[in-house]
Amino acid sequence: MRKIVSFFVFCLFVFSGCGRIKDQAQDNKEKKMRKNSVAIYNALILAQKEKKSAFEKYISSVSLHDKVCQLFIENLEGDTVFVPVEKDFVPGGYLFFGYNLADTPDGIIKFTDSIKKYCANNGIIPPFLAIDQEGGLVNRLKIVNGPLPSAEKIASCADIDSAYKIYSAQAKQMKNLGFDMNIAPVIEVKTAENERFLNGRSFGDFQKVKEFGTACVNAYENHGIGTVVKHFPGNTNTDPHSGLPEILLSGTELEEILAPFFEINRCAPAGTLMSHARVKSVDGENPACFSKRWVSEILRGKIGFEGIVFSDDIFMGALALNGFPPEEAAVKALEAGVNVIMVSEKRISGPAKVLISKAEKDENFKNLIDNSFRKVMEYKIRQNLVSFEKDENGNYSAVPVLQNETVAARVEKFNKARKENIDIYIEKIDYGKKN
Repeated sequence: MRKIVSFFVFCLFVFSGCGRIKDQAQDNKEKKMRKNSVAIYNALILAQKEKKSAFEKYISSVSLHDKVCQLFIENLEGDTVFVPVEKDFVPGGYLFFGYNLADTPDGIIKFTDSIKKYCANNGIIPPFLAIDQEGGLVNRLKIVNGPLPSAEKIASCADIDSAYKIYSAQAKQMKNLGFDMNIAPVIEVKTAENERFLNGRSFGDFQKVKEFGTACVNAYENHGIGTVVKHFPGNTNTDPHSGLPEILLSGTELEEILAPFFEINRCAPAGTLMSHARVKSVDGENPACFSKRWVSEILRGKIGFEGIVFSDDIFMGALALNGFPPEEAAVKALEAGVNVIMVSEKRISGPAKVLISKAEKDENFKNLIDNSFRKVMEYKIRQNLVSFEKDENGNYSAVPVLQNETVAARVEKFNKARKENIDIYIEKIDYGKKN
C-alpha cells in the first residue's frame, strides 16, 4: 500500500512538474512575444520619428520660390499635350474647365499623363489635378462620364446607399482619367437667402445635407478622390462673380447654416473652400477668405478642420470690384490662414512674386508659407502623387509617382465604372424612385 501511495505521489510530482515546465515554457513564449511586440512597436515609432524629422528637413530644403508656387491652384492651357504658361511658376494644382477636356476618355488620360510626365522630367513637384464635378449644372465631365444629377435631384430621388454608389462610380471614372481632387460637394443648407444662387447645388435642408453630403464625401475619398467641401461659411443670392455677398444672419440662424460643416468634418474631407461672403455678426469688415476669425478661429479651432483651406477665385468680382486686387488678396488670404489660393487665370507670377517678397522681409509670414506648403505636401504624399523616398545619402525627397498602367487598361476600367454609373442612374434617378 505504501508503495502504491509513493508511486502515486511520484507520478503527481512528475506530472505537476511537467505542468510547471509547460507553464514556464508558455510564460517564456508569452514574454518573448511581448518583447517582440514591444520591439516592433518601438521600431515603428522610431521609423515614424525619423520620417517626420526627414520630412521637416525636406520642408526646410525647398526654395521659397517653389514653396510659394505650391500654394496656388490655377487654370491651364490646352487639352492634348501639357505646356506650362509660365515655366518658372508651375502651381501646386491645376483646375480644369470644359475647354481643357478632350471628348474621349483616352484623350483626357493622355493630357493628364502629360502633366505628370512634364513635371517628372523637369524636377517639378507634380500638381494635384482638380475639377468641379458637383453634378447638374456644374458637371465638367458630362461629355465623357456617366450621368450625374444635381445634388438636389439626388437627395430627392435616391436613397443614401444609391447616392454613395453613384458618387463612387463617378470617383472611379475620375481617378482613371487622371484626376485626384473634386472641388465639391456644396454642403450649404438651402435657404431663402441662397437658393437662387445655389440653384439645385445644395442637397436641401440640414438633414439632407448631413446625410447625402456625408455619403458624397465618403464615396469620393474612399475611392482616391480628395473632396473640397464648399462654400464656408455660406453664400447669399448675390453672385460672388459680380458682387460681395453679405450674410446678415446671427445667433441660431447662423449656427444652422454652419452645422453641416461641423458634421461633415468628421469625414475628413481633403479641403474646405472659403466663400467671399462677409458675415456682419462675426467679422463685418472682411470677406470670409480674408478673415482670421473665420479661417483660423472657427474653421480650424472650433470645427477642428485639419485639411487644406482653399480660397475661392481671387479674381472674382466680389474681391476685385471691392478694393481687393489679386496681389493684395493673396497676402490677406494667407494671413487669415488659407493654404491654397485659387486663380481662374492661367498665370500666378504676379501674386506669387508679392508673396515671395513679403516672406523675405517677414519671418512670421514665411512661417505661414512653410505651414501651408506642409499641408499641400502631406496631401500629395497621402494621395500617392509623390513618394517620399530616401536616397543613398540618407536624404529624403519628393519623387513623382507615374502611372504604371497603360492608357487602354485605364479606359477599360473607366468604361466599367461608367456602365455602373449608368445602371444606378437608370434604376434610382431616371425612373424617379423616391426615398
